[in-house]
Amino acid sequence: MKAVITVIGKDAVGILAKVSDACAKASVNIVEVTQSVLQDMFAMIMLVEIDKSTVGFDELRENLNAVGDSTNTKIHIMHEDIFNSMHRI
Repeated sequence: MKAVITVIGKDAVGILAKVSDACAKASVNIVEVTQSVLQDMFAMIMLVEIDKSTVGFDELRENLNAVGDSTNTKIHIMHEDIFNSMHRI
């Protein structure tokens, strides 16, 4: 099972590192990542594998929300199935 993580906010040092660290602590594997800095805004999308996660999906969401609070960013995680269902024609 995969999930999509999005991160949006003001650019600052360490955002990618803190999100990656939260994933690593939960045994969530980062499959793909793209990030961009648009003027002073940071944007990132990650595709992650959550099959072997050591925490439940809700706890992972809470952990990522805490990272968002500490980095002044908005972090959202969505199951791949829900993401795919929302974007089907």
